[in-house]
Amino acid sequence: MSETETAPAPAPAPEIVADMATGTETRREVDHEEEEKIRRQKKLEEALEAQSLRRIISAYLNYPEASEEDLKRWERSYRKLSPAHKALVPHFPKKLQRLRECISANSLFIYNMLQDFEPPIDLSQELDDCEDSNLECAPHEKYTLDERHDSSCQPALTNSCTYQEESKHIREPIAGVSIEELEGKEAHDHSPKDHSADTKINNRTCECDGGQLNHDHSSVSFSSHYWQDSSIQTHVPLVDVDKVRCIIRNIVRDWAAEGQRERDQCYKPILEELDSLFPNRQKESSPPACLVPGAGLGRLALEISCLGFISQGNEFSYYMMICSSFILNYTRDAGEWTIYPWIHSNCNSLSDNDQLRPIAIPDIHPASAGITEGFSMCGGDFVEVYNESSHAGMWDAVVTCFFIDTAHNVIEYIETISKILKDGGVWINLGPLLYHFADTYGHENEMSIELSLEDVKRVASHYGFVIEKESTIETTYTTNPRAMMQNRYYTAFWTMRKKCAIATT
Repeated sequence: MSETETAPAPAPAPEIVADMATGTETRREVDHEEEEKIRRQKKLEEALEAQSLRRIISAYLNYPEASEEDLKRWERSYRKLSPAHKALVPHFPKKLQRLRECISANSLFIYNMLQDFEPPIDLSQELDDCEDSNLECAPHEKYTLDERHDSSCQPALTNSCTYQEESKHIREPIAGVSIEELEGKEAHDHSPKDHSADTKINNRTCECDGGQLNHDHSSVSFSSHYWQDSSIQTHVPLVDVDKVRCIIRNIVRDWAAEGQRERDQCYKPILEELDSLFPNRQKESSPPACLVPGAGLGRLALEISCLGFISQGNEFSYYMMICSSFILNYTRDAGEWTIYPWIHSNCNSLSDNDQLRPIAIPDIHPASAGITEGFSMCGGDFVEVYNESSHAGMWDAVVTCFFIDTAHNVIEYIETISKILKDGGVWINLGPLLYHFADTYGHENEMSIELSLEDVKRVASHYGFVIEKESTIETTYTTNPRAMMQNRYYTAFWTMRKKCAIATT
């Protein structure tokens, strides 16, 4: 080749092209594997949620049977008395019969509640064997059946935040009371419901738009024999049934005249503070927005809405959500139902009449209470739901009542509250620091950060909060007002204002 000749350009090395192609395929495989892992994780989480909800429904279904077992135990003890001792309490057999009637009334309420509940997820999902070691087979903490403390168990609207449910039957509630008898009572006592408003709901939020409840995810259809399915009628630990009894006591706190004293102790100071902090809310083009995490059975969130706020309650517990939906959406009159919340303990009773006394619920008709347009409920874990960017700086007020001690990490709760409040927004809190996971034993991965009140306030200061008002309020929680024992809390009540946005690390 002469000096003036130009050498031809070398052809691309085949092995380099092959490497590039191989690299592209490798990335595609990695992306596919990642997508598959995400899909499997999502499927697992949905199955875990379905498993948890099935267990909660089973707890409600097991209430009559578990209650009957208690009665049989009391009967066995009575039979062991000598004739002379039996003669001193001759009314005892009649009391046991009366207790059966009370359990039947509670079971009727539960039966109707479940009948009107539409599960937001497909409960037929089952957990498959976890082949991937990175996917945990054990239930994730967000699906554990935690409730409020021992004496507390703590979404909505109302006129018709309805759960449509096609099922017509559940198992026999207690010995001697048939499903047919219960259904006969229902037919006698209840006419078809009139759904006057429309609600849009998913597993995150529900808003009162005004028609039927529509799920943002796929709706699930169930047969009329759904509640008789063996996958639902499973036996559960008695601790789960105790949570059902706890819910019945919570109904008194939120929706009975007898709970007015506790509501005056806990809710009234909050409502008065909101009223004074937002005096011009009725004149504003858009009412101030208030979030109520840990809304329980929804009464506080409803009362805030009736004050003229856009109010949203947030609740994690399906135990609570099933019951609150029924009360808020399906009751048509004040005093429509009668329950017997104090029958499950023979201790500290002044009289049998006190223990067996009926409680009429609800004390008001929720749909006629005067709520503000925009009243809604959000189901899900507080931090997971409200850490989304759409909530950042969106709320004028956050109200927490007996809530912040439900956290695994109370610092995370405070950080989230700061994040979602507008600059100048207020955080109103009332409650103790009875950390729910403080005494969790046998779970090495269980987390519980237990701060003193002083430390809680210091953390709040870090996230931009300044205390404007602070006091101590004495109150009970789901306490039988006629019992000989009354647990009391000296709760921290404060108003904090978010002065500036804080950059988090």
